[in-house]
Amino acid sequence: MATPSYTTHAGMVDILPGDVEKWQVLEALIRDIARTFHFREIRTPILEPTGLIARGVGGTTDIVSKELFAFDRGEDAYVLRPEGTASAVRAYIQHSLHQRGGSQKVFYIGPMFRAERPQKGRQRQFHQFGAEILGSPDPLADAEIIAFMATLYQKLGITNTTLRLNSVGDPASREAYKAALRTYFAPNANLLSDISQKRLETNPMRILDSKEPEDQVLIEGAPVITNYLSEDSAKHLRQVQKHLDRLGIEYVDDPRLVRGLDYYTRTAFELTSTDLGGQDALGGGGRYDLLVEELGGPATPAVGFAAGIERLLIACQALNIRLGEEPRLDVYLVTYGDEARKWAFRHLKPLRDAGLSAAMDLSARSMKAQMKEADRENTRWTLIVGDEELQTGLFTLRDMEHSTEEKLAFPDILLRLVMPRP
Repeated sequence: MATPSYTTHAGMVDILPGDVEKWQVLEALIRDIARTFHFREIRTPILEPTGLIARGVGGTTDIVSKELFAFDRGEDAYVLRPEGTASAVRAYIQHSLHQRGGSQKVFYIGPMFRAERPQKGRQRQFHQFGAEILGSPDPLADAEIIAFMATLYQKLGITNTTLRLNSVGDPASREAYKAALRTYFAPNANLLSDISQKRLETNPMRILDSKEPEDQVLIEGAPVITNYLSEDSAKHLRQVQKHLDRLGIEYVDDPRLVRGLDYYTRTAFELTSTDLGGQDALGGGGRYDLLVEELGGPATPAVGFAAGIERLLIACQALNIRLGEEPRLDVYLVTYGDEARKWAFRHLKPLRDAGLSAAMDLSARSMKAQMKEADRENTRWTLIVGDEELQTGLFTLRDMEHSTEEKLAFPDILLRLVMPRP
């Protein structure tokens, strides 16, 4: 019988040591920027009720109609969450966060799941960070969310980006616009891609988001939503633009920008970068003033954004942006002899208690093999322990960076390692 061989599912990848540290640097930066903007972290379950996602994200979206990982257990229907906003809103309602008063500013970092075709920057298990402001109808909240998103990329040094800005209007504006799009596309419906022909009936605004080549000529001549915005929606967009101007955040008005989720109202935005290739979106978001009430909560205006961590890493790699220093081991204990190994194992504790990263060989390998491992681990110091060192109480401390060494008693070695180098 053949020995089984197991690998990850398509679109789900392992993040290995060496790469994990880059993720940790990004996550630390996200949390630090969130702190400066006074956003609080929220952590929601990976599993959510199917009804929440179907109602919150929208039944006509590709996410709900084609991309959910869904299953039943008993009488309960679950999905692996495909995005973070619906979960954050569910938590906001479930825990009555509106009773705390004022606007609630939350952010999240975590894995999401969509059953789509894997490609560069797009996996079936992917990771997003995002932020939400719940409780404020003011255009200042829109500008605050965009500023949070823009600050992260600025801090990383990713400047080859374009912020696209639009308004998808209030419900009345959108219905008028959908009617205009149906009137425009209908005479040439047979020229549209199959997916756009379906969208023509369900949500013609989604045609504008199509990447299919056969749709592009028709999209180019389509009506723009700015001609169908109510005065309130148009005024809201103008105020957002003024706030971004005051912050010095550059943007491009894109009247054809729509977001792929049904819950958006008014402001919609997207940050793109040519460093990502064909899948050029780094992140995006918008306002969703009706979603909280749609999911059973009190009427609550809200705005948010989400961005992909994998795509952010691709952009960093394309621009040769280093994410932190190479991981380094402070001290590696090189031993020869059983007594030396016992001594070294006991003395790992005081080294670690002093805040140093310390390790030793756990397989009784040769000194040569141990020194090679110390070098592979980018070790700052090696501490050599053998029978002679145990008898004299003097141990060889080797500076791996400067190729120098000295013999010291262990208390002096501990002081030397803890004290900063002059």
